[in-house]
Amino acid sequence: MLYIIGLGLSDETDITVKGLKAVKSSERIYLEAYTSILTVGKEKLEEFYGKEIIIADREMVESESDAILADADTVDVSFLVVGDPYGATTHTDLVIRARELNIPVQVVHNASIMNAAGACGLQLYNFGQTISIVFFTDTWRPDSFYDRIKENKQFGLHTLCLLDIKVKEQSIENLARGRKIYEPPRYMTINQAAEQLLEIEENRQEGLCTPDTLAIGCARIGTATQQIVAGSLQELVDVDFGGPLHSLVLAGSKMHHMEADFIREYAVDKSKFDHLVSKTSA
Repeated sequence: MLYIIGLGLSDETDITVKGLKAVKSSERIYLEAYTSILTVGKEKLEEFYGKEIIIADREMVESESDAILADADTVDVSFLVVGDPYGATTHTDLVIRARELNIPVQVVHNASIMNAAGACGLQLYNFGQTISIVFFTDTWRPDSFYDRIKENKQFGLHTLCLLDIKVKEQSIENLARGRKIYEPPRYMTINQAAEQLLEIEENRQEGLCTPDTLAIGCARIGTATQQIVAGSLQELVDVDFGGPLHSLVLAGSKMHHMEADFIREYAVDKSKFDHLVSKTSA
Protein backbone atom coordinates (compact mmCIF):
# COMPACT_ATOMS: atom_id res chain seq x y z
CA MET A 1 0.00 0.00 0.00
CA LEU A 2 1.17 3.51 -0.79
CA TYR A 3 -0.03 5.93 1.88
CA ILE A 4 0.01 9.61 0.97
CA ILE A 5 -0.31 11.39 4.28
CA GLY A 6 -1.00 15.05 5.00
CA LEU A 7 1.00 16.46 7.92
CA GLY A 8 -0.97 19.66 8.50
CA LEU A 9 0.56 23.09 8.88
CA SER A 10 2.59 23.32 12.07
CA ASP A 11 4.68 20.59 13.68
CA GLU A 12 5.06 16.86 14.29
CA THR A 13 1.86 16.67 16.37
CA ASP A 14 -0.41 17.81 13.51
CA ILE A 15 -0.49 14.37 11.89
CA THR A 16 -3.85 12.60 12.27
CA VAL A 17 -4.28 9.41 14.29
CA LYS A 18 -4.97 7.52 11.04
CA GLY A 19 -1.86 9.02 9.45
CA LEU A 20 0.35 8.14 12.41
CA LYS A 21 -0.90 4.56 12.38
CA ALA A 22 -0.01 4.28 8.67
CA VAL A 23 3.47 5.73 9.27
CA LYS A 24 4.18 3.25 12.06
CA SER A 25 3.15 0.36 9.81
CA SER A 26 5.33 1.49 6.89
CA GLU A 27 8.61 -0.08 5.83
CA ARG A 28 9.80 3.12 4.14
CA ILE A 29 8.77 6.72 4.82
CA TYR A 30 9.46 9.64 2.48
CA LEU A 31 9.04 13.33 3.32
CA GLU A 32 8.30 15.60 0.37
CA ALA A 33 10.44 18.63 1.06
CA TYR A 34 9.96 21.21 -1.66
CA THR A 35 6.34 22.41 -1.94
CA SER A 36 6.01 23.51 1.70
CA ILE A 37 7.66 23.32 5.13
CA LEU A 38 6.72 22.61 8.75
CA THR A 39 8.05 24.53 11.74
CA VAL A 40 10.16 21.51 12.74
CA GLY A 41 12.80 19.49 10.94
CA LYS A 42 13.09 15.85 9.90
CA GLU A 43 14.75 14.85 13.18
CA LYS A 44 11.75 16.01 15.22
CA LEU A 45 9.40 14.01 13.01
CA GLU A 46 11.58 10.91 13.32
CA GLU A 47 11.62 11.22 17.09
CA PHE A 48 7.83 11.56 17.27
CA TYR A 49 7.06 8.80 14.74
CA GLY A 50 9.78 6.43 15.95
CA LYS A 51 10.78 5.88 12.34
CA GLU A 52 13.58 6.90 9.98
CA ILE A 53 12.53 9.34 7.24
CA ILE A 54 13.96 9.72 3.74
CA ILE A 55 13.92 13.26 2.31
CA ALA A 56 12.30 13.32 -1.13
CA ASP A 57 13.34 16.39 -3.12
CA ARG A 58 11.78 17.52 -6.39
CA GLU A 59 14.24 15.51 -8.50
CA MET A 60 13.42 12.27 -6.67
CA VAL A 61 9.65 12.74 -6.77
CA GLU A 62 9.44 13.86 -10.39
CA SER A 63 12.25 11.80 -11.94
CA GLU A 64 12.86 8.86 -9.62
CA SER A 65 9.38 7.92 -8.47
CA ASP A 66 10.09 4.25 -9.17
CA ALA A 67 12.36 4.24 -6.10
CA ILE A 68 9.51 5.56 -3.95
CA LEU A 69 7.02 3.06 -5.36
CA ALA A 70 9.37 0.06 -5.26
CA ASP A 71 7.68 -2.97 -3.60
CA ALA A 72 4.70 -0.81 -2.51
CA ASP A 73 2.47 -3.57 -3.88
CA THR A 74 3.75 -5.92 -1.15
CA VAL A 75 4.83 -3.60 1.71
CA ASP A 76 3.51 -0.36 3.18
CA VAL A 77 5.22 2.84 2.02
CA SER A 78 4.33 6.31 3.34
CA PHE A 79 4.80 9.55 1.44
CA LEU A 80 4.45 12.54 3.78
CA VAL A 81 3.20 15.89 2.52
CA VAL A 82 3.06 19.17 4.45
CA GLY A 83 -0.54 20.39 4.43
CA ASP A 84 -2.92 18.17 2.45
CA PRO A 85 -1.79 15.52 -0.08
CA TYR A 86 -3.69 17.07 -2.97
CA GLY A 87 -2.32 20.57 -2.44
CA ALA A 88 0.20 20.13 -5.27
CA THR A 89 -0.09 18.51 -8.72
CA THR A 90 3.10 16.51 -8.07
CA HIS A 91 1.24 14.35 -5.58
CA THR A 92 -1.60 13.70 -8.01
CA ASP A 93 0.99 12.51 -10.52
CA LEU A 94 2.43 10.08 -7.94
CA VAL A 95 -1.04 8.56 -7.44
CA ILE A 96 -1.45 8.12 -11.20
CA ARG A 97 1.92 6.36 -11.45
CA ALA A 98 1.01 4.06 -8.56
CA ARG A 99 -2.29 3.15 -10.23
CA GLU A 100 -0.44 2.30 -13.45
CA LEU A 101 1.66 -0.17 -11.44
CA ASN A 102 -1.47 -1.60 -9.74
CA ILE A 103 -0.27 -0.36 -6.36
CA PRO A 104 -3.14 0.35 -3.94
CA VAL A 105 -3.20 3.94 -2.68
CA GLN A 106 -4.75 5.40 0.45
CA VAL A 107 -4.78 9.17 1.01
CA VAL A 108 -4.95 10.56 4.54
CA HIS A 109 -6.09 14.19 4.46
CA ASN A 110 -5.13 17.05 6.75
CA ALA A 111 -5.42 20.83 7.07
CA SER A 112 -3.81 22.98 4.37
CA ILE A 113 -3.62 26.69 3.62
CA MET A 114 -6.48 26.14 1.16
CA ASN A 115 -8.94 25.73 4.03
CA ALA A 116 -6.99 27.28 6.91
CA ALA A 117 -7.03 30.60 5.02
CA GLY A 118 -10.46 30.99 6.61
CA ALA A 119 -8.57 31.99 9.77
CA CYS A 120 -8.27 35.48 8.31
CA GLY A 121 -12.03 35.92 8.68
CA LEU A 122 -13.15 35.60 5.09
CA GLN A 123 -15.69 32.87 4.40
CA LEU A 124 -14.25 30.06 2.28
CA TYR A 125 -17.22 29.81 -0.07
CA ASN A 126 -16.60 33.44 -1.11
CA PHE A 127 -13.15 32.58 -2.52
CA GLY A 128 -12.57 32.25 -6.23
CA GLN A 129 -9.58 30.81 -8.08
CA THR A 130 -6.37 30.43 -6.11
CA ILE A 131 -3.26 31.86 -7.75
CA SER A 132 0.50 31.42 -7.31
CA ILE A 133 2.87 34.39 -7.30
CA VAL A 134 6.44 33.54 -8.26
CA PHE A 135 9.65 35.47 -7.65
CA PHE A 136 10.43 38.02 -10.33
CA THR A 137 13.85 37.84 -11.98
CA ASP A 138 15.69 40.43 -14.05
CA THR A 139 14.41 38.83 -17.25
CA TRP A 140 11.15 37.17 -16.18
CA ARG A 141 8.29 39.08 -14.56
CA PRO A 142 5.17 36.98 -15.20
CA ASP A 143 1.70 38.45 -14.69
CA SER A 144 -0.65 35.84 -16.20
CA PHE A 145 -2.30 35.31 -12.79
CA TYR A 146 -3.56 38.91 -12.97
CA ASP A 147 -6.29 37.63 -15.30
CA ARG A 148 -7.41 35.12 -12.64
CA ILE A 149 -7.65 37.96 -10.11
CA LYS A 150 -9.73 39.86 -12.66
CA GLU A 151 -12.11 36.93 -13.12
CA ASN A 152 -12.53 36.59 -9.35
CA LYS A 153 -13.15 40.32 -8.97
CA GLN A 154 -15.86 40.22 -11.63
CA PHE A 155 -17.85 37.90 -9.35
CA GLY A 156 -16.89 39.76 -6.17
CA LEU A 157 -14.82 36.81 -4.93
CA HIS A 158 -11.71 36.80 -2.74
CA THR A 159 -8.38 35.60 -4.15
CA LEU A 160 -5.95 33.44 -2.19
CA CYS A 161 -2.39 34.05 -3.35
CA LEU A 162 0.13 31.28 -2.67
CA LEU A 163 3.66 32.66 -2.52
CA ASP A 164 6.74 31.19 -4.14
CA ILE A 165 9.10 28.77 -2.42
CA LYS A 166 12.58 28.04 -3.78
CA VAL A 167 14.15 24.96 -2.19
CA LYS A 168 17.16 23.14 -3.64
CA GLU A 169 17.08 25.29 -6.77
CA GLN A 170 20.05 25.71 -9.11
CA SER A 171 21.21 28.97 -10.64
CA ILE A 172 20.95 29.21 -14.43
CA GLU A 173 24.75 29.02 -14.69
CA ASN A 174 25.05 25.90 -12.52
CA LEU A 175 22.12 24.31 -14.33
CA ALA A 176 23.71 25.01 -17.72
CA ARG A 177 27.05 23.62 -16.58
CA GLY A 178 25.47 20.55 -15.02
CA ARG A 179 26.85 21.36 -11.59
CA LYS A 180 24.91 19.99 -8.61
CA ILE A 181 25.27 23.24 -6.67
CA TYR A 182 22.10 24.58 -5.08
CA GLU A 183 21.01 28.04 -4.01
CA PRO A 184 19.98 28.75 -0.39
CA PRO A 185 16.24 28.27 0.29
CA ARG A 186 14.06 31.33 -0.37
CA TYR A 187 10.50 31.96 0.72
CA MET A 188 8.52 34.85 -0.75
CA THR A 189 7.21 37.30 1.83
CA ILE A 190 3.90 39.10 1.83
CA ASN A 191 5.87 42.33 1.38
CA GLN A 192 7.52 41.05 -1.81
CA ALA A 193 4.21 39.76 -3.16
CA ALA A 194 2.52 43.12 -2.52
CA GLU A 195 5.36 44.98 -4.23
CA GLN A 196 5.19 42.71 -7.28
CA LEU A 197 1.40 43.10 -7.53
CA LEU A 198 1.78 46.87 -7.40
CA GLU A 199 4.39 46.72 -10.16
CA ILE A 200 2.11 44.59 -12.32
CA GLU A 201 -0.71 47.08 -11.73
CA GLU A 202 1.51 49.91 -12.95
CA ASN A 203 1.93 48.00 -16.20
CA ARG A 204 -1.63 46.71 -16.61
CA GLN A 205 -3.53 49.75 -15.31
CA GLU A 206 -6.79 47.84 -14.77
CA GLY A 207 -7.36 48.87 -11.16
CA LEU A 208 -7.23 45.42 -9.58
CA CYS A 209 -4.10 45.71 -7.42
CA THR A 210 -3.77 49.37 -6.58
CA PRO A 211 -2.03 50.77 -3.48
CA ASP A 212 -5.52 51.01 -1.88
CA THR A 213 -6.60 47.45 -2.69
CA LEU A 214 -7.78 45.74 0.51
CA ALA A 215 -5.66 42.70 1.32
CA ILE A 216 -4.89 40.39 4.23
CA GLY A 217 -1.44 39.04 4.96
CA CYS A 218 -1.34 35.60 6.58
CA ALA A 219 1.91 34.32 8.07
CA ARG A 220 2.54 30.87 9.57
CA ILE A 221 -1.17 29.99 9.62
CA GLY A 222 -1.93 27.09 11.93
CA THR A 223 1.14 27.59 14.12
CA ALA A 224 1.62 29.11 17.58
CA THR A 225 3.14 32.23 15.97
CA GLN A 226 0.37 32.76 13.42
CA GLN A 227 0.12 36.39 12.30
CA ILE A 228 -2.69 38.04 10.34
CA VAL A 229 -2.65 41.69 9.26
CA ALA A 230 -5.23 43.50 7.13
CA GLY A 231 -4.76 46.72 5.21
CA SER A 232 -4.09 48.18 1.81
CA LEU A 233 -1.44 46.58 -0.39
CA GLN A 234 0.72 49.61 0.23
CA GLU A 235 0.36 49.26 4.00
CA LEU A 236 1.29 45.57 3.87
CA VAL A 237 4.54 46.39 2.08
CA ASP A 238 5.88 47.82 5.35
CA VAL A 239 4.59 45.25 7.87
CA ASP A 240 7.07 42.88 9.53
CA PHE A 241 5.47 39.46 9.13
CA GLY A 242 8.41 37.44 10.44
CA GLY A 243 9.49 34.06 9.10
CA PRO A 244 7.84 31.78 6.54
CA LEU A 245 5.44 30.61 5.29
CA HIS A 246 3.41 33.55 4.01
CA SER A 247 0.19 33.83 2.01
CA LEU A 248 -1.81 36.83 0.80
CA VAL A 249 -5.55 37.29 0.30
CA LEU A 250 -7.08 39.96 -1.95
CA ALA A 251 -10.56 40.86 -0.72
CA GLY A 252 -13.49 40.72 -3.13
CA SER A 253 -16.51 42.99 -3.19
CA LYS A 254 -18.86 40.35 -1.74
CA MET A 255 -17.47 40.89 1.74
CA HIS A 256 -20.18 40.28 4.32
CA HIS A 257 -20.38 42.66 7.27
CA MET A 258 -19.51 39.76 9.60
CA GLU A 259 -16.34 39.16 7.61
CA ALA A 260 -15.43 42.84 7.87
CA ASP A 261 -16.13 42.88 11.62
CA PHE A 262 -13.90 39.85 12.13
CA ILE A 263 -11.03 41.16 10.00
CA ARG A 264 -11.14 44.66 11.49
CA GLU A 265 -9.28 43.41 14.57
CA TYR A 266 -6.29 42.66 12.32
CA ALA A 267 -6.24 46.07 10.61
CA VAL A 268 -3.08 48.17 10.46
CA ASP A 269 -5.28 51.26 10.77
CA LYS A 270 -8.91 50.62 11.72
CA SER A 271 -10.28 53.91 10.40
CA LYS A 272 -8.54 53.41 7.05
CA PHE A 273 -9.74 49.81 7.02
CA ASP A 274 -13.35 50.97 7.38
CA HIS A 275 -12.83 53.28 4.42
CA LEU A 276 -11.28 50.49 2.32
CA VAL A 277 -14.16 48.14 3.15
CA SER A 278 -16.72 50.72 2.05
CA LYS A 279 -14.80 51.21 -1.23
CA THR A 280 -14.34 47.46 -1.79
CA SER A 281 -18.03 46.69 -1.17
CA ALA A 282 -19.33 49.63 -3.20
